Amino acid sequence: MNYDVIVIGSGPGGYVTAIRASQLGMKTAVIEKAELGGVCLNWGCIPTKALLKSAQVFEYLKHAGDYGLKIDGTASHDFTAVVKRSRDVASGMSKGVQFLMKKNKIDVIAGAGKVKPGRKVEVTAADGQVSTLEAKHIILATGGRSRELPNMKQDGKKIIGYREAMVLPQQPKSMIVVGSGAIGVEFAYFYAAMGTKVTIVEFMPTIVPVEDEEVSKQLERSFKKAGIDIHTEASVEAVDTSGAGCKATVKMKDGSTTTLEADIVLSAVGVVANIEGIGLEDVGIATDKGKILVNKYYETNIPGYYAIGDCSPGQALAHVASAEGIICVEKIAGMHVDALDYNNIPGCTYCSPEIASVGYTEKKAREAGYEIKVGKFPFSASGKAKAAGAADGFVKVIFDAKYGEFLGAHMIGANVTEMIAEVVAARKLETTGHDIVKTVHPHPTMSEAIMEAAAAAYGEVIHL
Repeated sequence: MNYDVIVIGSGPGGYVTAIRASQLGMKTAVIEKAELGGVCLNWGCIPTKALLKSAQVFEYLKHAGDYGLKIDGTASHDFTAVVKRSRDVASGMSKGVQFLMKKNKIDVIAGAGKVKPGRKVEVTAADGQVSTLEAKHIILATGGRSRELPNMKQDGKKIIGYREAMVLPQQPKSMIVVGSGAIGVEFAYFYAAMGTKVTIVEFMPTIVPVEDEEVSKQLERSFKKAGIDIHTEASVEAVDTSGAGCKATVKMKDGSTTTLEADIVLSAVGVVANIEGIGLEDVGIATDKGKILVNKYYETNIPGYYAIGDCSPGQALAHVASAEGIICVEKIAGMHVDALDYNNIPGCTYCSPEIASVGYTEKKAREAGYEIKVGKFPFSASGKAKAAGAADGFVKVIFDAKYGEFLGAHMIGANVTEMIAEVVAARKLETTGHDIVKTVHPHPTMSEAIMEAAAAAYGEVIHL
């Protein structure tokens, strides 16, 4: 069969790309070897948020008295039911993608796709049957998977990755989380909130190391308050799984070693791109450091072959993959499109308190040579946050002192992942710090903290 566009992979990069291609009048097919929606909908973004919501509700129940409410007896949970709810949410979202494929007249072909020379794709179905498709344009959106460390091989039972962490048959009494990026701290919060004793081991000097240092310190305080043990500048040297649980040998920052014991070790040390076995070598598509090399419109070194999402060099985020895919097919369609600004990509982490950020950290802004103005507003001074019982955290904003350019924003607190888009839009529109100060924000809201932080940067803050 011949197509205008074939997309290999149906995650938030692949299925969005396919829909936009179809909207632009291209005959489109998607090849998927597992569930529609990819890792994000089935094993990542969506089901984890369902788990985190259950943990949040459970915490509300445990602290009902703080809100003047009374619950007879002790709040408890059914771990199996929590996991089932998460899987049901994921299943529903995957069915939603199936509907979108039909609505947009996109052919969905089940099987493993492999690119071939001459703009062809070989598809191997689950029963071993092989078919060949042709297209004017082939877009690789094969995503990524949990990264494995050589001294911590995942067995799926005692040493696990994020997939197993979502569907454990029973709740562990204790868990060691190795790595404190978004995946690590989200699962650390979930399991700790549900009653598991959690220990985080992080190689870098701070947890969530890509975030502004003040955000990292605030999360560490909040996590320790929640009973989570944290070891930074530490590394897991080996894990012994021969006994009933796990014994992890950890090298501490002073050079000494200690042994940590837990039922489960969760490896959360990042993701690697799925670029093996998809025919790159057959076609001659160039790669570097485990990623497919592309230009600013996502075309590889071989005309007619493209790559987006986690298998290409941009940030491994669902919304980045979607944006890349849309840019890619709009360029194919001959539209005038702007290249993606990777310095204006919001990052969100959905532990509690939540983290959201965009642009330069204070440290990076100074390193880039900017003279800056920094404003910070704590949620402890926010009426809405206090009323909600969510006073932990703050909003921090960074402006260029000379021109008022909005260089970055870093937030930690309740619902801040819903607030960061204001800053992304403001930066896109080249809004200055003074513009933010003079933009009327509704009261009482958490989002007022952005205005107040901007006012703090210019010495005009009212409520602090």
